Amino acid sequence: MPTYRDEVVVLRTHKLGEADRILTLLSRRNGKIRAVAKGVRRTSSKFGSRLEPFMVADVQLFKGRNLDIVQQAESLGSYGADIVVNYDRYTTASAMVETADRLNEAEATPQQYLLLVGGLRSLARGDHSERSVLDSYLLRAMALSGWAPGLTECARCGTVGDHPYFLAQLGGVVCSACAPAGSPRVARDTVDMLRALMAGEWETIDDAPGRTVAAASGLVAAYAQFHLERGIRSLTHLESHR
Repeated sequence: MPTYRDEVVVLRTHKLGEADRILTLLSRRNGKIRAVAKGVRRTSSKFGSRLEPFMVADVQLFKGRNLDIVQQAESLGSYGADIVVNYDRYTTASAMVETADRLNEAEATPQQYLLLVGGLRSLARGDHSERSVLDSYLLRAMALSGWAPGLTECARCGTVGDHPYFLAQLGGVVCSACAPAGSPRVARDTVDMLRALMAGEWETIDDAPGRTVAAASGLVAAYAQFHLERGIRSLTHLESHR
């Protein structure tokens, strides 16, 4: 049918002409969508504020030849309003939606949509530290895309154990026999933190000491950026503010 409805997260927007915007959306049922929202930059627009980055909306779209057209939009989560007023939340959310935008169409699944919505909701509420929300999101998003890091067995030989190395290029923790010469060792509590981030064990995450949080964050960033093949630009802004 030419008209359809879906739940979406607004990933990014671009100006088009004097009053329109092109939107990149991650939807619940239709993957990534590029659509035009006509007249949303006018002050008289009925739904322009519902289609800003980080917002979650129920939209009705008309199927176009190149770009779909937004016909209606009802807010499901006004997370952007609470995110943009805080620099750390804003840069964290920017890194999350940038990662979601990198997904191939086949990877833009309902699970990816729900994961992103949950992360943005947590950010807006201030439930946990911004960097831990991002780290947990990145690990889970990579896992849903088929790039889950090995955290309980050697990523090269499969030996189960608490291994002392973590190498992004090899896929996770690595045993002493498989680690290349000169590889830096990783503390056991850092690997435990990675496991907690992957599992969403927030009591453990929130109680972790700062050095463990920082060490785990560095490994998560390296792992995500290695498998995405390009740097996540928003992470640079987040790191420079720390």
